[in-house]
Amino acid sequence: MAKDERPAYEQVKGWIRQHIASGEWKPGDVVPSEASLMERFAISRMTANRALRELATEGLVKRVQGSGTRVAQLHRISSQLVIRDIHEEVAERGHVHSTRVIKVVQEKAEAALAESLGVKRGARVFHSVLVHLENGVPIQYEDRYVNPQAAPHYLETDFTRISPTHHLLEHAPLTEASYTIEACLPSAEEAKALQIRTSEPCLAMVRRTVSGANVASVARQLYPGTRYSFSGQFQA
Repeated sequence: MAKDERPAYEQVKGWIRQHIASGEWKPGDVVPSEASLMERFAISRMTANRALRELATEGLVKRVQGSGTRVAQLHRISSQLVIRDIHEEVAERGHVHSTRVIKVVQEKAEAALAESLGVKRGARVFHSVLVHLENGVPIQYEDRYVNPQAAPHYLETDFTRISPTHHLLEHAPLTEASYTIEACLPSAEEAKALQIRTSEPCLAMVRRTVSGANVASVARQLYPGTRYSFSGQFQA
């Protein structure tokens, strides 16, 4: 039998998918835990976590804090958005990811932000503004607000080494997300950071993520239209 050359996390995902597709594991059935997967596949906890996390964002399983992972109820047709770490995304293309930190501070939440984050008006929130680069070229301007209840150590993180997405997925496991994508023009500040003209069309994604009982973050991520595209899939 030919050796499976896929990355370990893809092998784990394939094994779980096979059990679901065959009908052996039905909606609501418990999926093996990270510890069980670590033992079965001789992998690290990070690899097991990534496999389950990606299956959850694909809609095949549902992870509930304190209750483990179960096979999800599948809809007839579902739009899928995979929340990925931009560092991993760039690395998979064989390129080098780097980050320029504009600011990482603590602020008081104004009314609209407080409502979106599910906190009281005037409550302290964390605010980061970063620029992500691929081979030295800016590809994303990230403006993110984080709920301290979900990620209390956010301000202490070195975002030149770890992306905000990676930090949040590790410390505030995703249970729900909503997003919008629209075309827009960058502000003068955004255009300067991205090294583009203010007349250059961009794609803006606004994403709100939930972890258990808390809204984890609200982020606006701006991409130059000539340097980035979104892709997805529909599953019957």
